Amino acid sequence: QVQLVESGGGLVQAGGSLRLSCAASGRTFSEAIRGWFRQAPGKEREFVAAISRSDRVYYADSVKGRFTTSRDNAKNTVYLQMNSLKPEDTAVYYCAAALYYWGSAYDATSTYTYWGQGTQVTVSS
Repeated sequence: QVQLVESGGGLVQAGGSLRLSCAASGRTFSEAIRGWFRQAPGKEREFVAAISRSDRVYYADSVKGRFTTSRDNAKNTVYLQMNSLKPEDTAVYYCAAALYYWGSAYDATSTYTYWGQGTQVTVSS
């Protein structure tokens, strides 16, 4: 079984920064891509960013230029650096891993097999 554990969430003022971490543990697996999603109250879960095994990165338009995702293969950990945070970034942030993905499917929740429990990010105005 694969476990994904997010950390680094919290309360921050608008314009501030946070760095989320997603650590993978459990049975050895070769993921094709690890993604970040978020879900605000009353809204659907939406794609935020992803990084492939070959370090190709993808971002939602709403976070381009503000968020950066990266990986540390030695620690099997992926990071999401979030700068210039806005109140509309408030949500539960989830990490997910997929064994395969094709084309533009990196932003679909159905692509991902393993999910973390989520970490709350709250941005105050």
